[in-house]
Amino acid sequence: MARVRIRPGDGKLVVNKKQLVEYFKTEQDRSAVLSPLQMAKAEKTLDVFVNVNGGGTTGQAGATVLGIARALKIYDPGLAQALRDGGFLTRDPRMVERKKPGQSGARRRFQFSKR
Repeated sequence: MARVRIRPGDGKLVVNKKQLVEYFKTEQDRSAVLSPLQMAKAEKTLDVFVNVNGGGTTGQAGATVLGIARALKIYDPGLAQALRDGGFLTRDPRMVERKKPGQSGARRRFQFSKR
């Protein structure tokens, strides 16, 4: 889950009170987080503050992308269609499969004994 606040500024991007390069170590995650700002041509004009938790680093990067895109849509409604076309406003629908009753996990079954 990511909470994103944006305000006019000089392009500062803070994630969990750390700079972007300190928090997201891989270039893939950093470029994903910056992509909605680059599409809106706002990476140098807006300060972004993100609080994110849960999941792994790639999942947190995805949540941050969605949060930034939603914040940009509220900040400037004219960007909504461009953000939608870029796929930034679409939530990832994958969820953890539930554990089934009588079994040891979501897909794990007890060992089958033929005799």
